[in-house]
Amino acid sequence: MGSRSMFFEDYETGAVRQTTGRTVTEADIVLHAGQTGDFYPHHMDAQWCLTQEFRQRIAHGTLIFSMGVGMTAGEINPEAFSYGYDRLRFVKPVFIGDTIYAKASIKEKRDYPKRPDYGIVCELVEVFNQRGELALVCEHLLLVKRKLAGDAASGRTNGGTSI
Repeated sequence: MGSRSMFFEDYETGAVRQTTGRTVTEADIVLHAGQTGDFYPHHMDAQWCLTQEFRQRIAHGTLIFSMGVGMTAGEINPEAFSYGYDRLRFVKPVFIGDTIYAKASIKEKRDYPKRPDYGIVCELVEVFNQRGELALVCEHLLLVKRKLAGDAASGRTNGGTSI
């Protein structure tokens, strides 16, 4: 995995990237349960799940979140780091054997008042199953260094790219 500098001004609202697929396995679910301590029967008890709505075990929402975010990671950008996630929703269950893929779209850019030499890039992350059904959605916030840190500090922006 390489690295490539992208500054706040380099991000374009509306830009989209999509990943390849990854099949969710029983091993993924068991490993995640062990790492998190989440051994709820929805994920671990096949017989109990037969009595429930989906009739089979479902992947942890946090597992699909982790996988989806990981799938969208590309080149390392030394000018940016994750500031967190907002509006996380587990829209549809993912089952053992489902193949998921992720789409990341630059939703908006905005100023970051606490550090004027940085801006916030909001990336909409969507995870779909093999049928194209939305399984998970969230907003990934990136704190990204500005090219013109001195201009940003004085209230000027580069070509109106700030929102």
